Amino acid sequence: MTNLGDLEIFSRVISMGSMSAAGRALGLSPAVVSKRVKRLEERLGTRLFQRTTRQISLTEAGQGFYERIVGILAGIEEAEAFVSGRSGAVRGTLRLSAPTSFGRLHIAPHLKGFMDAYPELIVNLVLTDDFSDIVGDGFDLAIRIGELSDSSLVARRLAPVRRVLCASPDYIARHGMPATLADLAAHVCLPPHTQDLWRLEGPEGSVSFRPQGPLYTNSSEVVREAVFSGMGIALRSSWDVGPALKDGGLVQVLPQYEGSRNVVLSAVYPSRQFLPIKVRLFIDYLAELYGSTPYWEH
Repeated sequence: MTNLGDLEIFSRVISMGSMSAAGRALGLSPAVVSKRVKRLEERLGTRLFQRTTRQISLTEAGQGFYERIVGILAGIEEAEAFVSGRSGAVRGTLRLSAPTSFGRLHIAPHLKGFMDAYPELIVNLVLTDDFSDIVGDGFDLAIRIGELSDSSLVARRLAPVRRVLCASPDYIARHGMPATLADLAAHVCLPPHTQDLWRLEGPEGSVSFRPQGPLYTNSSEVVREAVFSGMGIALRSSWDVGPALKDGGLVQVLPQYEGSRNVVLSAVYPSRQFLPIKVRLFIDYLAELYGSTPYWEH
């Protein structure tokens, strides 16, 4: 039978992204981690990782193996937490992904409070504007803004997301304020590559508008800076531009329209029977922090 410790090391290499990082988290040298992974590969008779001088990635066999053991390790962790977790000790590594801007503004500033409460827990936060493959990339959970489309995942709603059309005062001074949704066709619009359609709620109900503009980017933060520089009109979340709308750095455009209410802030995690206590505690922490009316709406 495969050594359980080897499975934990294998899983930690994936969650931390390298053997050296996994070794630091486990208190082992990179050489020992490499030796244990090699022993696991020899026992299984296949390579689990593709190794280069710059990075390490899963082979097809490694991916399938990881998907089958991650639930087992989570179940063991949950069982240990059930027996000893009442003492308040939470250990291990919590690996999560979040949108770049939201993570910088509304997760990073609050990590200290969570980590102070659980000092033996390591948090590995990856910021990206792309939807991560939670299982394939070794994440415990992902914070997402949008509609959940993968039925193999489960999601817990954390907060509503209010999105508004906005532009800089300079842009409006040069191009005028649109009076109707149709007027947007004559304006420069700034959607990120993930928003080929703006789904809006207005006086006539749900409507869609296809924005057109000269800038194409996979970065929401690039779009944000473009709006502030006076390049055009964008659909932005209140958690992002609320302060600028309040102090006049941006102005709301067509205030009778807002983004679709189906878009929410959610914690998304693999559907498995045992949710690790570290994941549940972090989700509970964010849910309490944001609430049904998030602080950025006050």
